[in-house]
Amino acid sequence: MKIYTKGGDKGRTSLIGTRVDKTDARIEAIGAIDELNSSVGMAIAYVKKEGLIDLQKELLIISNQLFDVGADLANTTVEMKAKINVEHTKMLEKRIDHYTETIDPLRQFILPGGSESACALHRCRTDARRAERKMSMLDVFSSPLGPYINRLSDYFFTVARLANAQLGVKDVLYEGSLKIISE
Repeated sequence: MKIYTKGGDKGRTSLIGTRVDKTDARIEAIGAIDELNSSVGMAIAYVKKEGLIDLQKELLIISNQLFDVGADLANTTVEMKAKINVEHTKMLEKRIDHYTETIDPLRQFILPGGSESACALHRCRTDARRAERKMSMLDVFSSPLGPYINRLSDYFFTVARLANAQLGVKDVLYEGSLKIISE
């Protein structure tokens, strides 16, 4: 099977059931999900390197779910059943609640940082927020996709803090903009 089809050479691409311009809002949302999934792949590499094997396994599940989000976004027909459902969001909420109980309470704002794993997971959080913004241009927030992607950014924030805690690295705390960089 060839990797190239030449079908998009004139600025159009295929969705399930139709062809659209590559600038279509649905293609923008699918692209944002793909970018997020690439960031998840990077996070998986970091958590594996730092020995967070349980988190690595969980992120691989998330990566597969993000592939399904892309498929659901590409589906323009009503005949196909969505792959992401409310149970996926409930699973994220359970993980967030469980991890929140195991780490120090949040007492102030934190900045992206700490361990390499936490940095990569914060990147996933921001990519999830971008995907959510792109998806908001579509009518997906009445479906399970909206809550799922919204909760996913909360999940990434929580597991970034978890990674730091498990690695014995302090979260980077926001101290305000009062300090001036000096020579």
